[in-house]
Amino acid sequence: MEFSGAVLDVDGTVVRGNDPIPGAPAGYRRLRDAGVETLFVSNNPTKAPPAYVDRLGAAGYDVDAEQVFTAGTVTVRYLHEHHAADDLFCIAEPGLLDQIAAAGLATTDDVDAADALVASLDRSFDYDDLCDALWTLDRGVPFVGTDPDVVIPASDRDLPGSGAVINAIAGVVGRDPDAVLGKPSDLAIEMVRERLPYPPETCLVVGDRLDTDIALGERAGMTTALVRSGVTDDADVEAAGITPDYVLDDLGDVDRILG
Repeated sequence: MEFSGAVLDVDGTVVRGNDPIPGAPAGYRRLRDAGVETLFVSNNPTKAPPAYVDRLGAAGYDVDAEQVFTAGTVTVRYLHEHHAADDLFCIAEPGLLDQIAAAGLATTDDVDAADALVASLDRSFDYDDLCDALWTLDRGVPFVGTDPDVVIPASDRDLPGSGAVINAIAGVVGRDPDAVLGKPSDLAIEMVRERLPYPPETCLVVGDRLDTDIALGERAGMTTALVRSGVTDDADVEAAGITPDYVLDDLGDVDRILG
């Protein structure tokens, strides 16, 4: 089949930690040699696209910042569209806070002054943060999550992600977020379509998660390929209600799709 564009997940699909997944660089080159325009989309909100240019470049992928966006990119756009004049209480790592500040959005540490709460991956998340989230959201302000990833693949073992923090807060306050961004949100799909302005049937989505990568592809009407190189195995596929069009060992097997 001929494709015009391909959405590639990052962690678990092309790299694990800072190391390339075996076979994946060759698969990426095969896509590029076939004339497929590639777009890397990560649900990691802590790093801006330029950081991914360096990280992916060191792992053997030739990319530029226009070929990358992240859950942080999606979140900043959402906040601009819905909370541009608000003071945001953020439970997040410095990397996301820097992106929010660079976009000219205002933040506050005062739970009684916040107009919205933004929750994300935060490796220093603790009981005090839960208290702050409870007190902020008890006032009825909007609750925004950067992405749904409960677990993220790292170099040696999987680690808790943004979804773990968001779910902990949701459990305490007794309400779901008003918006969870990143993949497979409507806004992420809109941004993919802006970057890859091709008919959906000519686009491929490759990733290691059924509920984010494959769900995004299905919702966008694109061809989907799950790779076993990340957090999902065959047992997960059998148990899920989401069925990818293809299941590959890794991105290096993309020739099965391209022909």
